[in-house]
Amino acid sequence: MNILYIHGLNGSLSEEKRTILENYGTVYSPSIDYESDNNSIENIRRQFVDGKIDVVMGSSMGGFVGYYLSIALKKPALLFNPALVSRSVFQNVPDYFNPNRSFKRLVLGAKDEVVDPKDTLKFIGERIAENMDYHISLRQDLAHRIPQDIFEYEVRSFFNHLST
Repeated sequence: MNILYIHGLNGSLSEEKRTILENYGTVYSPSIDYESDNNSIENIRRQFVDGKIDVVMGSSMGGFVGYYLSIALKKPALLFNPALVSRSVFQNVPDYFNPNRSFKRLVLGAKDEVVDPKDTLKFIGERIAENMDYHISLRQDLAHRIPQDIFEYEVRSFFNHLST
């Protein structure tokens, strides 16, 4: 299993979270400077278009990028507080299409003050007719940052769903 993890704005994948993901496969987590690369979605797609990625994951800005990469690469996605509606950094959004049903698990923090979960739910609601299989975990105990125990639980739930 090859996992593509996309970090958030000015972030990176922590060693603790990398260790959790490595229980499920090989982890690829490219370093992205969103502020100087407003084509990060397409540039990452080009790096991983060879079909060797099995799942896409991301958090915040990385969840935004991961959302579109999962469509382009036709892979399932696990997205933590994805910044789908607004971002502090401009990014070009390519027009990707996936004719097959695409599974996306979104983990939204009800206490998130950076990425408003209501905006994310509205975004998803406006795309309900698209060929996506959304599973939404709206966590009352979660703000913007993803604690390791919640990360581990949601990753395990995601992979358990994929294996059934």
